[in-house]
Amino acid sequence: MDNTITLTDSHFLNILQLASPALPVGAYSYSEGLETLVENGTIANQASLKHWLEAQLTYGAIRLEAAVMARAEKSAKMGDVESLCSWNLWLSAARETEELRASSWQMGRSLIQLLGKLEPEILPITNSVGNPCNYAIAFGIALAHWQINIKAGLLAYLHSWASNLITAGVKLIPLGQTAGQQLLLELQPLISNMALEILTLEDEQLSCWSWGLSLASMQHQTQYTRLFRS
Repeated sequence: MDNTITLTDSHFLNILQLASPALPVGAYSYSEGLETLVENGTIANQASLKHWLEAQLTYGAIRLEAAVMARAEKSAKMGDVESLCSWNLWLSAARETEELRASSWQMGRSLIQLLGKLEPEILPITNSVGNPCNYAIAFGIALAHWQINIKAGLLAYLHSWASNLITAGVKLIPLGQTAGQQLLLELQPLISNMALEILTLEDEQLSCWSWGLSLASMQHQTQYTRLFRS
């Protein structure tokens, strides 16, 4: 497989904007179970946070979510609305808890609304998906609309996810900002490998082992104090 990514200046800037922490979709308000894991001591330092993120990238729900995002990009590029809607329903059904599903729907709705204001010509396909729309689906639609290389899109999607959770970990554990950036740098090889692997997955291979995330997410609502919504 050719691992080379070629992006025009416009495509490069589009993907930076789409993956930016400043994108107003509310990602900063979710910890995806980290808040529970820090409270119960499962994650207590940089090493344990790194172990958790590596496990999630290799076996967890984010791998599944990214694979669906790639399929959404392909469907949107082909104008296959039926397939796009089918994957949106599939991903909603695959969410392990109400909180995880709600966060995906909220971020998806926010991104769809933003895209509609920035690029009105995208409205026919976003309207065809309807509400709720998962974040991965909205992200895939944006990639297709801006004609961004799918591997670059996967790298951006996974990097954005890791960056958000590391930021949550920096606040919760707490860690220093330098430790957070070191961890993000150390995850780069795995993110790159996972993007390549995800591109090779057939539909029947879409699965994940994320029971730890499910349990952490379910316990979050009963925590005494909470900084995050999940």
